[in-house]
Amino acid sequence: MITDRVGDFIVRLNNAGAVRKPSVSLPYSAHLEAIAKKLKALGYVESVDVIANEKTPAKRTLDVVLAYDAQGVSKIHGVKRVSKPGRRLYAAGKDAHSVKNGVGVRVLSTPKGILSDREARKQQAGGETLFDIW
Repeated sequence: MITDRVGDFIVRLNNAGAVRKPSVSLPYSAHLEAIAKKLKALGYVESVDVIANEKTPAKRTLDVVLAYDAQGVSKIHGVKRVSKPGRRLYAAGKDAHSVKNGVGVRVLSTPKGILSDREARKQQAGGETLFDIW
């Protein structure tokens, strides 16, 4: 049983990139799909697919293909979970700090959807600080 789906998701992505796996398969949730699509827009992920199970269509999986550079190194160099189930952390839109001097991205869950730190500052949208990725 997984209590922290977002934490499990980002750790799986980081570990798969470290061992140069082409893709990661996860249990589906709409929240994880939205996060994966944001990571695709940011360039950390190549593609995101939702795959239905033939036997039970209600059980779906999320297939995420990782992005690699020309040398075969994963574009995900590290992740850090900020808000955890035991301690939720929230930030105002103007307080969404950059990560690693702009090299990384802080991902927030806001009422306007999943946003990066730059988008949150631009739209003045605050919310739960999910994780940092670089």
